[in-house]
Amino acid sequence: MSLTLAIIEDLPAVRRGLETYLCAQPEFSCTLVVGSVEEFLEKIGQEATPPRLVLSDIGLPGRSGIEGVALIKQRLPQTEVVLLTATMGDPARVFQGLCAGAVGFFLKTTPLPDLKAGLLAVAEGGSSMSPAVAREVVKYFQPAPDPTQVLSARELQVVRAIEQGLSYKLIADQLGISLNTVRRHIKSVYAKLHINSKGELLARNVRRG
Repeated sequence: MSLTLAIIEDLPAVRRGLETYLCAQPEFSCTLVVGSVEEFLEKIGQEATPPRLVLSDIGLPGRSGIEGVALIKQRLPQTEVVLLTATMGDPARVFQGLCAGAVGFFLKTTPLPDLKAGLLAVAEGGSSMSPAVAREVVKYFQPAPDPTQVLSARELQVVRAIEQGLSYKLIADQLGISLNTVRRHIKSVYAKLHINSKGELLARNVRRG
């Protein structure tokens, strides 16, 4: 018996590509292909059989794919949700998606046969993700350098200001330094903490919590 599958993707070209390939596979039976979480939730009640699997993009209009995971699991507890992301620019989003209940995570650049294999692995009770995503998850849980041990006093001030939500310009005004100096400090902070984005910096608080 084929697995019922729903696809949530707002970009028409990507949506057509996923639908054309996955819905033609004998292992899957596509019950719903929509462009948003809201549309999915509106139409799901009209379907006689809820999907066993949902493949959802993260960057959706309205509710994000991460928000959608919790909403879908609340409505359909037995449904497994696998997320798609265009980039690994913010590993904290992977963590948020997994915490919300997603059991798989793939880059949109994943070859379609590999994506199919991942969905089948999830249906068999496993969890699957792109190798690049898996690496970021491992890095996310590895011990991080202690900022108080590796950052200068000024760099720590910049970090605290970022955690307070201040813009680079406000940080410069508050500390009495130029905007370029703020940027240099941030670049140094990223290098010393082995991170690549503001999201990763802010996620450190999550891990400390």
